[in-house]
Amino acid sequence: MSAAETAAAVCKQEPGVIIPVVSLKRCEGKGDCVEVCPENVFQVRRIDDSDYQNLGTLQKFKLRVHGMKVAYTPNADACRSCGLCVSACPEHAITLQRSPASI
Repeated sequence: MSAAETAAAVCKQEPGVIIPVVSLKRCEGKGDCVEVCPENVFQVRRIDDSDYQNLGTLQKFKLRVHGMKVAYTPNADACRSCGLCVSACPEHAITLQRSPASI
């Protein structure tokens, strides 16, 4: 059984009930979340200008050191709440929250 099949077997929710939320203040764009997610929820790319402007000086400096990349969740509605991303993130930048659409 592949890692994706194993993860799919332990996923706790139907897609879209729980979504991953990435703290851009903590994320260093290392991509561990992309590697472990069986639902292809994550994408690591250059931080959006508007998101960058909302960060403090220390976070902006840290992002420059780490190549201006962070994780985004363009497919958050596909999340099945397996939690692999939370465990894999070395910066502890990901939390799982109930989707506003499911409330």
